[in-house]
Amino acid sequence: MSSLSVARRSQWPVWLCWLAMVLDGFDLVVLGTVIPTLIKTQDLGFDAVGATYAATISLVGVGIGALFIAPLSDRFGRRRLLVACVAWFSLFTIAVVFAPNVAMFGIFRLLAGVGLGACLPAALAYMNDYAPAGTAGKSTTRTMTGYHVGAVATAFLAILVVPDWRIMFVVGGVAGFVLVPFLWFRLPETLPPVHAEHGQEPQGAAAPATQEHAATQEHAAPRAHRPIAVPAAEPEAAPASLLPAGESGDRASFRDLSKKPYPLVALGIAVASFMGLLLVYGLNTWLPQLMASAGYTVSTGLVLLLVLNVGAVVGLIVAGILADKHGTKKIVLLWFGLSAVFLAVLSVKIQNEFLLNAAVFVTGVFVFSSQVLVYAWVSQLFPPRLRGTALGFAAGVGRMGAIMGPAVTGTLVAAGIAYPWGFYVFGAAALLAVVALVTVPHAIAPAPGQAPAVGRS
Repeated sequence: MSSLSVARRSQWPVWLCWLAMVLDGFDLVVLGTVIPTLIKTQDLGFDAVGATYAATISLVGVGIGALFIAPLSDRFGRRRLLVACVAWFSLFTIAVVFAPNVAMFGIFRLLAGVGLGACLPAALAYMNDYAPAGTAGKSTTRTMTGYHVGAVATAFLAILVVPDWRIMFVVGGVAGFVLVPFLWFRLPETLPPVHAEHGQEPQGAAAPATQEHAATQEHAAPRAHRPIAVPAAEPEAAPASLLPAGESGDRASFRDLSKKPYPLVALGIAVASFMGLLLVYGLNTWLPQLMASAGYTVSTGLVLLLVLNVGAVVGLIVAGILADKHGTKKIVLLWFGLSAVFLAVLSVKIQNEFLLNAAVFVTGVFVFSSQVLVYAWVSQLFPPRLRGTALGFAAGVGRMGAIMGPAVTGTLVAAGIAYPWGFYVFGAAALLAVVALVTVPHAIAPAPGQAPAVGRS
């Protein structure tokens, strides 16, 4: 086997996790692309109230998945949960096509959201297990570019196929089912199993993938990878601190986050994640309307939404590189602080079209990658046995902010004060995230018997 072919195969986990995030990005905007058509045609009985119900219950499902399903990756392994989540999401995304009314449409969206909510933390935990030491920031932000690429691609697809809104959900569901077999056969498990000490073979694709990774290590330039699955013939069991919590005799749960030294860290991360996703969903939902309230045309608002998400992709790439070079805490504080500044700038009407697009682009650079840097920092602060649980907690609490963002901004729109107060609210949210993260330490001292988390903060 040539080293080139091995190196190519070693990129499978990177690309597969990225594609899983593309599906998550699909969910970010798909409902927004079809709601105008559903309300206009009153298909399935949709009206403004029904659309609000569908949008809200979708985010509730995502929050449930992040809080209660994502931590299972610490018990049963990242790979299994990621495969299950993508399959689950795909099934209920296609089911939306057959919904007979608004109520069932919402229920199917709720169930699909459960899979999507767990997918993001599981994929990020996987990439932080698999990535070379010292590259957690870049690995997280690079994976999350898929999120915004998916959002942009879905918006373009909507331009082509809407008003036939059902095609949107067919494409999203089929894409997920196409991805599932690749996830199953090409992803190694990243948490070391304990089957070896019982004389059992690892199940699924873990063992072959491990041999593939070992070959990569042999042929490629030396790289300090975090532990991944070990062959069944390995004579020594993996350290307990690196095992899936359920197999080390100590099941990971949210209760662990309430024990020293984690409570204050978890609180700071929760507030920052809440504010971060409030910004992401609030801006993606209401930016066109905020711009319309400021006197810009509707078409200008839609273009600016696209510019905002293109800025997000650029920001994710830059933020990851800087976080690994200078430390994640410094960069995430800087990013949230600059988000507040540029959101305040948008509260002033800009007459020059080029300057307006530039301001929105730069705002996208900082706002969206700020939230992703929170995930990167969580991955570095917590040990591997709690990584999935901590990421699920951050994402789950953040989804509450995702619900609040559109709701708060919608209230301002209804009151007729969306501009400029919407941008003031967003700027204040970014500042609150800065205050919360200042209280979080650069690193957490590991408990006795535990290995420290790897990565720079």
